[in-house]
Amino acid sequence: MKKGILILAGIFAMSLVSCKKNASDKVSEEQLVEAAERDAKAGDFPVMKFNELEHDFGTINEGDVVEHLFTFTNTGKAPLVITNAKGSCGCTVPTYPKNTPIAPGATGEIMVKFNSTNKPNQQQKTVTITANTETGKERIKIKASVTPKPKTEEAGS
Repeated sequence: MKKGILILAGIFAMSLVSCKKNASDKVSEEQLVEAAERDAKAGDFPVMKFNELEHDFGTINEGDVVEHLFTFTNTGKAPLVITNAKGSCGCTVPTYPKNTPIAPGATGEIMVKFNSTNKPNQQQKTVTITANTETGKERIKIKASVTPKPKTEEAGS
């Protein structure tokens, strides 16, 4: 019985291997040219080159809403497309050219607004940009020293 199972398993394995055809016979010259062109262009990514990667608002008062305009240039060889930009918390909101191709050599802008309400003391926030760059993610930062609101005395104390 065991011998019969082994023989059947051997026949099954041989039939799987014998069905394989020469893979190189299936590749046409046209497919080779297309693959070579695709591979050559694979290194042609857009590149986001920012004028600055971090902005310091300095000292602001708690409750202030401040904003800063980050400017960048596409120094790559392909159009840049930003699909998303998100602040590290809800107090940091970026405005950006969503899904708008930015040609090589062209510039773009990302406005970052920071609301310091309930954010006393030293603050540092990051905006993560999702784009078709080689890494797929780019980051810019803002920071501020937020002077806390004076504490008000509770009524009836």
